[in-house]
Amino acid sequence: MKKFFATICAATFLLTACGQNPATVTEPKISVTEAKTLDTIKISVNGKTFTATLDDNPTARAFAERLPLEADMNDLHGNEKYFYFDDDLPSKPERVGQIHAGDLMLFGSNCVVIFYADFATTYTYTRVGKIDAAELAETLGTGNVYIKFTR
Repeated sequence: MKKFFATICAATFLLTACGQNPATVTEPKISVTEAKTLDTIKISVNGKTFTATLDDNPTARAFAERLPLEADMNDLHGNEKYFYFDDDLPSKPERVGQIHAGDLMLFGSNCVVIFYADFATTYTYTRVGKIDAAELAETLGTGNVYIKFTR
């Protein structure tokens, strides 16, 4: 009888100690202000600062973790600026079909690209975010530029 009682007590203890009451589990609260700082960054170039909204994906999070960042970005085809990281970011490239001015993308696993013109493409990219700027092409200009990315 003692063995039976001890077994019941042990089983009851294990069941109650390992489980959580779903009513007591709470999700961490993020204020609207905190949420905004998690998904937007600043991009400064030629004396102007733009805001970029980051996508909710591992690539954008890895990019944001590297901020602040300063980069000399090279011009390519008169529609994009790019630079290479020394190491890879997580990537999940997809055929986007259409590029829009302001797209912030990752080409391959370590090439960050800012597009400043719209065009169709057959290349694959991983989306990082979108720069909110009507005058992006004028600000970036032709040739290489020095850009600062900050939170």
